[in-house]
Amino acid sequence: MRTQFSGTADRSHRFATSDVAQPSLGGITELRYSEQPGMMQLLLLPVLKQLSLQSRWQLWLTPAHKLNRHWMQQSGLPLEKSMHITESERYSTVESMVKALRTGNYSVVLAWIPYELNDDERRELKQAAAEGEALGLVMRPQGHDGVLCRQPSASKIPSDLFH
Repeated sequence: MRTQFSGTADRSHRFATSDVAQPSLGGITELRYSEQPGMMQLLLLPVLKQLSLQSRWQLWLTPAHKLNRHWMQQSGLPLEKSMHITESERYSTVESMVKALRTGNYSVVLAWIPYELNDDERRELKQAAAEGEALGLVMRPQGHDGVLCRQPSASKIPSDLFH
């Protein structure tokens, strides 16, 4: 079964053939997480595994930490379709996420942003996700609501995802 997508451009050729229902439009979701062990896996793994069935890549924009490849392999996420870029400044992370979402090359773009997005940033991310028919996941640690917070605390990033 080949899935067709609505939108200004036919991007159906970018997706793997599968019986799994694929999203027809992109979107942005903001997730706040705690350091409670296992919570990130319970929330993210089912979504990431389903999105990995698409032929598109998964992009991880993370603050100054390397992704834990061993965790990804154990979790069944495809390393060959995963890209990781470290980001640390507010403007560059949001801008990078917008550019990546807009390309349509990624099924999902995950970004660790430790502050509340403003209305313009949120609107731009939503528009880019819709254009690229991709899912944008903004990950934010609980208790980091300050708009001026630039650097995430290393102790607040789920340690099993990074090393």
